[in-house]
Amino acid sequence: MKLAIVILNWNGLHHLQTFLPSVVAHSGAHGIFVVDNASTDGSVSWIKQQYPMIGVVENPENEGFCRGYNLGLSQIESEYYVLLNSDVEVSAGWTEPILNLMDQDKALAACQPKILSFTAKNSFEYAGAGGGFIDWLGYPFCRGRVFDTLEEDQGQYDDVTDLFWASGACLFIRASAFHELGGFDEAFFAHMEEIDLCWRLKNKGAQIKYVGTSTVYHLGGGTLQKASPFKSYLNFRNGLFLLYKNLPQKRLFSTLFIRLFLDGIAAFRHFVKLEFEFVWVILKAHLHFYSYIAKKKVLRDNLKGKETKPILYKSIVWEYFAKGRKTYKELWV
Repeated sequence: MKLAIVILNWNGLHHLQTFLPSVVAHSGAHGIFVVDNASTDGSVSWIKQQYPMIGVVENPENEGFCRGYNLGLSQIESEYYVLLNSDVEVSAGWTEPILNLMDQDKALAACQPKILSFTAKNSFEYAGAGGGFIDWLGYPFCRGRVFDTLEEDQGQYDDVTDLFWASGACLFIRASAFHELGGFDEAFFAHMEEIDLCWRLKNKGAQIKYVGTSTVYHLGGGTLQKASPFKSYLNFRNGLFLLYKNLPQKRLFSTLFIRLFLDGIAAFRHFVKLEFEFVWVILKAHLHFYSYIAKKKVLRDNLKGKETKPILYKSIVWEYFAKGRKTYKELWV
């Protein structure tokens, strides 16, 4: 098939009931699949009863985001995949601008649409917004979203542009590119795995783009709430994984040292605020990172030994918190 729209689900029946109708209504003849991570809330039976045309891949247990998708996609044959969060509402014609662009440019491995908030549809959504970038310390940000500052959609990102990473909330990717790299790195479990995948793609010379003429609406926080200690643990740990795997050797250890130092400052702030659970989260993330690099030979994919672009050669932590630069445009001043 041309395109397989693949939704990973774990006990998300309420999201499927809310958002799946828009996917069915606006996806034409493209295949739709749900990869289920051993849900116990009746999700699978509901899909089979309400939407018998939707393919269901049932994983034997909750495999997390990365392994869940890897197992599911190994059973789905298509030229392109779109990995779509279960809490995303799509709009009419959302697939065609991206498919047309990818058909025209074989070097284009992955894309994302404009991602707006489902609850505030004139605002960009946290997870992806107008396309992803990172700074030189590996902190991710987006056009339309820097840390917790979200821009209103005023048409400022209705363009097509190169990205560093495309959001896993709605990720269009060539199936051949996904499988050639072995899919998501399962050590990540969830969070930042799409940044790692995109970085590995770019290290192989592939292109990643944002297509602002396609729009979806993301609820966000559907699986892990933003303030979840487990989500914080994943973000601290996976941010270190990301740098270790993909940075060129000449910048690896100096960058990691600075990131570890900044993590220490974050832990101290939580300690002062008596948020001891988050202090432990950061410590655990570091311990697991050290274990990760000590116990296994981690594949470092940057074989060219040079930077992949675009990377912002500033610290967004400094720009945002010290200089008060809250938007994508201000960061590049």
